[in-house]
Amino acid sequence: MRRTVTLSALAAVLAATAAGSALAVGSTAHSAPERAPADRTPQQRGTLLDRVPERGVLRVCTTGDYRPFSHRDPTSGAYTGIDIKMAGDLAKSLDAKPKYVPTTWATLVDDLAAGRCDVGMGGVSVTLARARKASFSEPYLTDGKTPIVRCADKDKYRTLEEIDQPGVRVVVNPGGTNEQFARAHIKQATLTVHPDNTTIFDEIIAGRADVMMTDASETRYQSAIHPELCAVHPDEPFSFSEKAYVLPRGDAQFKEYVDQWVHLATHDGTYKKYEDEWMKR
Repeated sequence: MRRTVTLSALAAVLAATAAGSALAVGSTAHSAPERAPADRTPQQRGTLLDRVPERGVLRVCTTGDYRPFSHRDPTSGAYTGIDIKMAGDLAKSLDAKPKYVPTTWATLVDDLAAGRCDVGMGGVSVTLARARKASFSEPYLTDGKTPIVRCADKDKYRTLEEIDQPGVRVVVNPGGTNEQFARAHIKQATLTVHPDNTTIFDEIIAGRADVMMTDASETRYQSAIHPELCAVHPDEPFSFSEKAYVLPRGDAQFKEYVDQWVHLATHDGTYKKYEDEWMKR
């Protein structure tokens, strides 16, 4: 009798366990479709491709000191330039408005990585050092370092050897690829770091400096607005570089979108229109 009761009790436990397992399986099967949208939602909201339209603002880090790409008027605080126009175009495509976040060349990538802005714009050169902290869009311009001098000296400073001589005064702005290039190549000439990139070309005009080496695109623009200055072989620069827009690491969806936007803008005449507005002044 006791054995019969024990077996009956064991059978009841096994039956209850089986029923509970079946219930658990049924519950899992019914809840799986409910969890899937929840799992996808954070991923969707994690990309700037969704967050920028939701907030209606595209935050743009820019130095505001690099014409023709980005210039901030010291009086009004208004921003102008090729990349400022492009920023407005990108924001509009995302149903948003641009908000410009001041930065410097030394802190641009760190500001982006810290989440202070969504994109960095304003004539930014692609470098491996920057690429360790941020992503880059598809390039929109091929560039390189070349000299700008007083026109009277345009045949005097054509090579790095002619520039890097005792008595030659080279001026450079701090924190970016111009300073890196100058420090890598200037060993005998006098190298002076001028803190304000908006007035640095006045140093050459006034005779306080002889040469600045910067991107060919900038030398073309500065020689166009300053008849005293001449760009030296801008079509054959000393170095190769590309300009692109700086994007946060890890947001593949936003990068893919910006890449496609850049591709279209550089092939449908949008970028050229903004460039012509500045370069033909």
